[in-house]
This record gives sequence, structure tokens and C-alpha cells, in this order.
Amino acid sequence: MKEQTIGKERTAEMLLAVLAELKARGGEPARPRDLMQEAAKKLRLTDFEVGTYEKTGYVRWHSAVHFRSIGCVKAGYLTKSGGKWRLTEPGERALKGNPQEFFDGIVTKYRQWKEMQGENAEEVTPDESPAAIRRQGAYSQALEQAQGEIEEWVSKLGPYDFQQLVAELLMAMGYFIGHIAPPGPDGGIDIIAYKDPLGAAPPWMKVQVKHRSNTKATIKEIRELIGLLKRDGDVGLFVSSGGFTPDAEKEARQASKHIETMDLDRLAQQWELNYDRVSQAGCDLLPLVKLSFLAPPAEEK
Repeated sequence: MKEQTIGKERTAEMLLAVLAELKARGGEPARPRDLMQEAAKKLRLTDFEVGTYEKTGYVRWHSAVHFRSIGCVKAGYLTKSGGKWRLTEPGERALKGNPQEFFDGIVTKYRQWKEMQGENAEEVTPDESPAAIRRQGAYSQALEQAQGEIEEWVSKLGPYDFQQLVAELLMAMGYFIGHIAPPGPDGGIDIIAYKDPLGAAPPWMKVQVKHRSNTKATIKEIRELIGLLKRDGDVGLFVSSGGFTPDAEKEARQASKHIETMDLDRLAQQWELNYDRVSQAGCDLLPLVKLSFLAPPAEEK
């Protein structure tokens, strides 16, 4: 007996509702679970669609949307980072079509992307079996949950623990810490890091750290950091757990001095990449454990 699934056009309708909610947030990235919670209020979901898979416990329509979202990424409609989705300009334009047109556009773009990888045009359709959809949904939702828990853990750290977390990350990345500001006024510099033990050779990195989960770093704060980079060889790193305003990001990119910005997503990614080199003190601040998943077919590069 063939296993019942959610149809392609119905899935496209669901995905359109989720992406419309993302658009309504004005370009701000968001977690899929939050988007789906709002989209569910506008979709007339059936008992089957809101039901869960027996083996994974994940909701069927959530898994279907996660599966089809991969095609949106390949089509350039959607980007994913740190467990959050962001709608692109082509994605906004694609929302104007009906579900069938939207689905056909995803399939066409996906085939074009696969063909660019040098694959046979007759073999570019992704595995759309119920098992593949379940696997993709389980992987995507587990990843989102893990990243959400990391973000919540970090958000509860005090400001000086967060500052120490940044210093621990830099040391794991191969930097030597020349200075960490103690509690109290710091003159705008929280950490100074070098590429050699004595700091005898450039670059000299001056780091500003702001731990404000609900407040973005502003263009004024970026300019203040730029003003502190007085020597040739000075570079800046601004770490903001609340992210950055668009103007702040633009100012950092266009600065005459080299400025890197690091939001919470980027910090978590670098922490995971360098975790094997993090000290025990750093691991105590943000402990992780690595798990292996069977890679879903849609996640292939």
C-alpha cells in the first residue's frame, strides 16, 4: 500500500504562507518554527497534515516545508544561516505567483542548479520519496532546535562571561590575547588580540563586545570602533549578540580600516568549527557535543 503524502501543490501553498510571513517581518531573518506557527493560523490544515511521523515525532507539514525549502535555497529564493531563514529579492518576486507557478519555478531552478554541477539532465530530480521527506524534516528540525538552544544558552550569559567567551573563541582560532578589559569603563576596547605571543607584528586586533540580545549595534558604535584603530596594522572586530543594523553593516564594509562584524549566528558557527581547540574553561562557558546524522539527499552540495 502506497504511503500517503502531502501533495506538491499543497506543500507549495504551505511554503508560500511561511515565506509570506517571513516577508512580513521586513527582511529580518527568522526561525522556521516561528514562521510556521504564524502561517498555521492562515492555513486550513487537516488532521493528517498536523499529524506526526511515528518514528521521528515531527509534524508532517513541517517536514514537507523543510524539504521543499531546499529547492528555494537552490533557486536563490531563500538563504539559511544559524537555523534562521532570510528571504531574498528573487524570493519576494516569486511570492507573486500561484502555488503551482511557484512550485514549477522551484523545480526549474533546482534542475538548472544541478545541471550546473555537471549532472545528467535526466537525473536531476531530487529524491521525493516519503522516506526522504521524513529524513530531511528530521534533520532540519533537529538542527534548528540545537541552534535555538545554543542561542538561548548564550543569551543567558552575563556580559563579562560573554566577553570571555569571545576571548576563548579567538584563542581557539589561534590568536593570543594581550588584554581583556576588567569590569568597569574600558575605553571602548574589550579585548586586544595578536597573531604572535608578544604582539610584535601586525595585525593588532581590537575587539568591541556588546551582549544585548534584543538590541542591534548601530552605525555610531561602528564608527567609534573605527576611531580607535589609530595605527597601521590595527584591525577591528565588533561582536554583537543582538546583531547589527543594516547601516552598521554597511559602515563596517566601507570603512578605511578593516572591520569584521560577528553576530550570534557567526559566533556559534565559529565556536562549533573550532571547538576541538577550545580550552576547558571555554567549554564550560558553552559546552557542545557533536552528533552525526545521515545526510539528507537534499543537503548535498
